[in-house]
Amino acid sequence: MADGVDGFAGESDAGISRLHQRYDRWLTAVLRRRFGSQDSDDLVQDTWLRLASVDSLTELRHPKAFLLRVAMNLAANRHHRRKLGERAEALVAPLDRVEEDQTGNVLIAQIVLSLPEPLRDVFLLSRLDGLTNAQIGERLGISPKTVEWRMTRALAHCAAQLRR
Repeated sequence: MADGVDGFAGESDAGISRLHQRYDRWLTAVLRRRFGSQDSDDLVQDTWLRLASVDSLTELRHPKAFLLRVAMNLAANRHHRRKLGERAEALVAPLDRVEEDQTGNVLIAQIVLSLPEPLRDVFLLSRLDGLTNAQIGERLGISPKTVEWRMTRALAHCAAQLRR
């Protein structure tokens, strides 16, 4: 064909208009079968936008193949960007949890440190060392009933601080 794109020689805008009139329904149908309605509509629009940046359509010998290649490249780029976004989110999510965990740990440490020493000792021996009330009482030289009373007070203090 001497005049270029199946009769699409001439100014680029006129060539795009003719291509659009001739192949838009075909391109939309092909992409809908492949990608579904929403994605295909976006891809068709992006394909025509990309085609608008092409300087010369006079060299275009196979417009359907060209349109489909542009659309498929756009789809691949979109898929790649989506996957990168998912990977970035997957990397950031644990960091957010670490920051939340660290903030929570700092808050808990401050609350425990704010306990009066007798309550703090019982709390730490129970929660960190895993000792029973009898073992804590033995270690501190107090009765298990006193350990229980101090632990109850320590937990009440912590709960009140957390409610703030």
